[in-house]
Amino acid sequence: MKTKILLVDLDLTLLHSDGTLSERNIKALKKCQELGILVGFCTSRGKPGIKEYAELAKPQLWICNAGASIYHNGELIHLENFSIEDTRSLLNKVYDVCGSDVEITVDTLNDIYWNRLNNKSTQYMTDSKYDDCRNFPEPAMKFCVQTTDAEKASAIVSDFPNCSAIPFSDIPWYKFSPKTATKENAVLFLEKHFNIPTSQMISFGDDFADMGMLKTTGIGVAMGNAIPEVKAIANAQTLTCDEDGVADYIEKNIF
Repeated sequence: MKTKILLVDLDLTLLHSDGTLSERNIKALKKCQELGILVGFCTSRGKPGIKEYAELAKPQLWICNAGASIYHNGELIHLENFSIEDTRSLLNKVYDVCGSDVEITVDTLNDIYWNRLNNKSTQYMTDSKYDDCRNFPEPAMKFCVQTTDAEKASAIVSDFPNCSAIPFSDIPWYKFSPKTATKENAVLFLEKHFNIPTSQMISFGDDFADMGMLKTTGIGVAMGNAIPEVKAIANAQTLTCDEDGVADYIEKNIF
């Protein structure tokens, strides 16, 4: 069946491991759009973290915070977040479980906040705002905590049935978000919104948060550098992100 929607994760999928977006990948995505395919970034990053790449590839769809917010041609068409009360309670629970020196980032609809001004563990968002995350002023789309401890992650969500905890495979952090804010639910929303069956969608990913999306779309493509769990559930595989695996698959199977 003809592909109508193509969704790509960003980090270690569309982007090279150094965070750059290649001309080959940009060209492939733009050619898909010329063929009438809706192209979307589907990432755990918040809106501020994808702008520079969107300016280069110009996708029609921005799926941010792993499905919590969806934009079509700049218009917000779907939104999920924690209430401000749950946001504050969850962040307080993070401090209770992990201690006062824990590192936290929080994504809101338009900004990302960090509870540190210096000695941040990563600089993936250099223009983040500061907040100590103890009386947070906005509803959160998601928040991330620097820990690899699954028991601590479980303890944080224990009193919040609508909160999920998912580890990142490439950095020592956990992502916490509303259980319904997932990439697979974003796919199902697009199916209804555009009246396009999931069988006419292709998605690309490499990590835990991508697994549901890859299983929900008609074709789920695992990157060559994907974790074993992703490769096990995908029904196609391509080259690594540093080998422009997204473009290589598109060139061979769509063009």
